[in-house]
Amino acid sequence: MTAPKTAPMTAEVIAGIPVARLESFAKREAKRYAKARPKAKHALEAGANVFLDGVPLHWMKDWPMPHLPLVAKAHGAVIEDIDGHRIDDFCLGDTGSMFGHSPAPVAKAIRHQARRGLTYMLPTEDALEAGRLLSETFGPMRWQIATTATDANRFAIRVARAVTGRPKILVFNGCYHGTVDDAMVELDGGKTRNRQGLMGQVADLTLGAVCVEFNDLAAVEAALSKGDVAAILTEPVMTNSCMVLPDAGFHDGLRTLSRRHGALLIMDETHTISSGLGGYTRVHSLTPDMFVVGKCVAGGMPTAVWGMTEELAARYSEANANRAPGHSGMGTTLSANPMQFACLKANLSQVMTAPAYAHMEKLAERLSHGLRKVIGRVKAPWHVVRVGARVEFICAPGPLRNGAEAGLAHQPQVEAALHTALLNQGCLIAPFHNMMLISPKTKKAQVDRLIAAFDTAITELFA
Repeated sequence: MTAPKTAPMTAEVIAGIPVARLESFAKREAKRYAKARPKAKHALEAGANVFLDGVPLHWMKDWPMPHLPLVAKAHGAVIEDIDGHRIDDFCLGDTGSMFGHSPAPVAKAIRHQARRGLTYMLPTEDALEAGRLLSETFGPMRWQIATTATDANRFAIRVARAVTGRPKILVFNGCYHGTVDDAMVELDGGKTRNRQGLMGQVADLTLGAVCVEFNDLAAVEAALSKGDVAAILTEPVMTNSCMVLPDAGFHDGLRTLSRRHGALLIMDETHTISSGLGGYTRVHSLTPDMFVVGKCVAGGMPTAVWGMTEELAARYSEANANRAPGHSGMGTTLSANPMQFACLKANLSQVMTAPAYAHMEKLAERLSHGLRKVIGRVKAPWHVVRVGARVEFICAPGPLRNGAEAGLAHQPQVEAALHTALLNQGCLIAPFHNMMLISPKTKKAQVDRLIAAFDTAITELFA
């Protein structure tokens, strides 16, 4: 493991910024935000007390503003709040709306299906067409439909254990695969342990998981050589913290090692679907045994898909036929409902297209180039990473190679101040990190406004 690459941080400086200047900047931007949104503040004070911690989903507490805005509507790549602000949206529901808010073909499909029933635990003709489109888009697989990528990953893990007879899943330090228990482990002094901060966790997760660093093939081989790993579960690019790209040859090495040691390879593309048509797997000709993608795959309708190769499907069928009677532990009642299939069909055929990705990548490169230019001009010790339509600025030198480095590169105080400042200038980016997405509906002018807003903010911070 290389030495962690972190931004300079002393009592006086964080990520190259004087602390006193940062604190003054953050305080001013917070006041500016609150003053501009009195309707949201009043409404939240009047109605949010019925929710735990004042929000319907606790992740909403991660936004750094003094209080949340209340959304009135969203369309394309724009959000409008109840205080009348029109906001260029680069968060896009943290990938859930990566193809834009309510794409017209998906909205039309929802209206059409809503008159015919929402769920009935039986397939439709749309289901058959959606399955064909999934294989055409992502590669030939035997597919199943879930509601979230968390569910899909959980089911894929069960299949891996069932067909291999092995207990453990190998994951990478700092990974993200939803709220799957098996992935909630981390490295501590080179040893796997339950992640700190887990609520209500009583089981020792290390009985079913082993954790190593991303880009460390030697550690992967050491873990696999013990013969108890059913599958490697990984994203093609780490996205949970500060984005980490794979080293040249890393994915080829994973595939070779997994086959050598009899483990399956599961590729979770829930965030890296930004890479291009068919995701990182298709763009880079990877060959996983199982493939998972969620969030935006059905244009924003809660949907995830997971598929397996023909060979693995045969192994699964044999294991399923020979198991004891009872519940398999896979599937949920509302999954594979007709609304999901209608949206999958519309999104895969009319929204998630090669021309759409070409537009997204062109503007993402424009954004990436603009941010790099600003960072270089002010001589900030930061860097920018792009994966297709996904762009991140990272408040530390780069590139980063693993989850440990990514965790150390986070600068929450700097990021919170910047996020609020950008929103005050009409630009919304993701709350959990510095992630920005380009949709097929994003305009060049929106990208240029974001670059200008970023320029204004960090020019002041590095003055």
